Amino acid sequence: MASKQRAISRLVAQSGQMLLAHGAESTLVGDIMRRIGIACGVDEVEVALSANALVVTTMMDDHCITTTRSCADRGLNMQVITDIQRVCIMMEKGILDYGLAYRKIQNISPERYNRWLVVIMIGFSCASFSRLAGGDWQVFMMTFIASACGMIVRQEIGHRHFNPLLNFAITAFVTTTISAQAVLYNIGGQPTIVMASSVLMLVPGFPLINSVADMLKGHINMGLARFTMASLLTLATSLGIVAAMSLSGVWGWVS
Repeated sequence: MASKQRAISRLVAQSGQMLLAHGAESTLVGDIMRRIGIACGVDEVEVALSANALVVTTMMDDHCITTTRSCADRGLNMQVITDIQRVCIMMEKGILDYGLAYRKIQNISPERYNRWLVVIMIGFSCASFSRLAGGDWQVFMMTFIASACGMIVRQEIGHRHFNPLLNFAITAFVTTTISAQAVLYNIGGQPTIVMASSVLMLVPGFPLINSVADMLKGHINMGLARFTMASLLTLATSLGIVAAMSLSGVWGWVS
């Protein structure tokens, strides 16, 4: 019985670790972990979450097992979160037992879009914002080029596992330097729109949404941690933009 509870505790902890590492909100992480534990037959599952770790306790026949897992940030990936939710539902319906569920979760690997597809779509999304802001087609093209080049830099730095703050700062610097050329050479009717639109890809929207959701649902510590990280990413982006503006002498929309 003790070995079964240890295996269930390992499954619950692994599930929560993967959910937290790939950007799930805290309430969802806790709920999925509890549902998996109850579906496996334990009497109770208690979960405590922090910014980079989790603690889970399972109770079965008045016997408790507590385990801790560190949770490094693996980047936002909703496919992983959805796959774990599917495993949870299959366990609740009796299709999987804890052994099969553990092997299934172990085999989950994050899938990524083709990097060049991401570059093109990021370019189009930022360029579309420039059109919405009143830019002409020349502004559209310059925004596309600046944001696409910035995304390539972001991907290359990310693949080398540099600190995310350094990544955002360098990406903002490169993107703003390229977009400043539209102002220097007077490309388009409103070239300053290029500088404002091309860096919108660096807005940490998902961490900010998760931080507010966590705080509203009672996970104050997690919400504050995520809000702090999102704020630091915004600060790093701002430093990169200011550095590029100072170097080029073009202050864009703040002039």
